[in-house]
Amino acid sequence: MAQRSHQYFSLRWNNYQNTMTSVFQQLREDLSFVDVTLSCEHGSLKAHKVVLSACSSYFQKLLLENPCKHPTIILPGDIIFTDLKTIIDFVYRGEIDVTESELQVSENFLKL
Repeated sequence: MAQRSHQYFSLRWNNYQNTMTSVFQQLREDLSFVDVTLSCEHGSLKAHKVVLSACSSYFQKLLLENPCKHPTIILPGDIIFTDLKTIIDFVYRGEIDVTESELQVSENFLKL
């Protein structure tokens, strides 16, 4: 019987990071596959558990400990909706433009 040599190939998805970022942003805009709601004073928004977990050990721990199908997370009273929206925009895009005062709020939130 003839012996087959095994060849291995390295496959690379060009622009993988840009593609994934764009896809997650589009899924969020379309509200497709969202599976968590973040709620604070004056509003709430929907997101994806996997995105929140990838960006925050706080959310990762919280979501692992509470395996609900679509949980609603009520954030502390000092988080206001405009700040929450800015931070979630940052999580999905990887960049945002903020003022110096907004930066302090964002840093504190991301430490959650």
